[in-house]
Amino acid sequence: MKQVQDAYIVAATRTPIGRSHRGFFRNMRPDDLLATTLKAALAQVPNLDPKTIEDVVAGCAIPEGAQGLNVARIAAVMAGLPVGVGGITVNRFCASGLSAVQMAADRIRVGEAEVMIAAGVESMSMVPMGGNVPSFSPNFFVNTDNVDDYGIAYGMGLTAEKVATQWKVSRDDQDEFAYKSHMKAVAAMKAGDFANEITPIEVADRSVDLASAEVSIKKRSVNLDEGARPDTTVEALAKLKPVFAARGSVTAGNSSQTSDGAGALILASESAVKRFNLQPLARFVSFASKGVPSHIMGIGPIEAIPAALRYAGLKHEDMDWIELNEAFAAQSLAVIRTLGLNPAKVNPMGGAIALGHPLGATGAIRAATVVHALRRKNLKYGMVTMCVGMGQGAAGIFERV
Repeated sequence: MKQVQDAYIVAATRTPIGRSHRGFFRNMRPDDLLATTLKAALAQVPNLDPKTIEDVVAGCAIPEGAQGLNVARIAAVMAGLPVGVGGITVNRFCASGLSAVQMAADRIRVGEAEVMIAAGVESMSMVPMGGNVPSFSPNFFVNTDNVDDYGIAYGMGLTAEKVATQWKVSRDDQDEFAYKSHMKAVAAMKAGDFANEITPIEVADRSVDLASAEVSIKKRSVNLDEGARPDTTVEALAKLKPVFAARGSVTAGNSSQTSDGAGALILASESAVKRFNLQPLARFVSFASKGVPSHIMGIGPIEAIPAALRYAGLKHEDMDWIELNEAFAAQSLAVIRTLGLNPAKVNPMGGAIALGHPLGATGAIRAATVVHALRRKNLKYGMVTMCVGMGQGAAGIFERV
């Protein structure tokens, strides 16, 4: 067996996150978005010989349409990587991007690669949740009393309602959590805390003059996430009606936003770091994925976090920064309360309720957030964790070096 070696993150970046359908990336193809992000990550390591990159692993939750075929390989070619660099698209729904990081790190850790790229991309503007033509085998629902137990047939929101009921998370608490997510995100933007992790992206806005039939194109650079609302209030959130259950508590305001975005990290072995004089940003420490009942898929991190900590030989008190993907306020609060996480360490710059959740890209995006936050704040350990549709949880741990 080959000796295990460490995998270091030497570059980490992401796009701003745009609102789906009406946002600034609504007309930008996801393969173009991913290719642009790969180029941005490579620009952070000018000394690296691209020919040493073994593979590009990219997560995508709904790999069809404009982000179908093998979007990882397509984007690698479009980014100008050497033809010898491979590409594979992986899917663990919302944890696809984080799983891409884990897979890339593991190739290095077992000695099969010296340099890898991990990434994630999702355009919910071009490919809706569930895909354009969802098709479920009838056998998939055998031995279930309720088809929404799988959380994909009738919507994730029903699973959040079940978590809210079972874990006794009130509507008031959900709205307060959502409000704080927006306020933390707005404060972080004003402080410039996202600057190091975000690569500005140029977008083109097109308009048509009906009288002359002429199309005008205006280009602009976007450098901040689009979803945070500085003017929201708890009172405004409280007025929103439930969208998944008539007498429920889960609303559009205390749920994550559908979004577009991409993220990319470059990982290298210690020998590659020395050979190319690279600056390691963080070390990949551990990863865990665990299954949970699908009808309460939001509690996935309750099982995945302890496992990732156990593999790392750490305790949750050792975590200085935790990026807990806010699929819903209900499941976020259930996880925080059940595990006894310190709320001050969870999503200090806001989460998906304010910043957005481009499904398969989120894991890579939040990994970039953790890597840069640890360095900016001179902290040691950070974690990315999330629930996953159909009943899974995932967690990855990083250490600043």
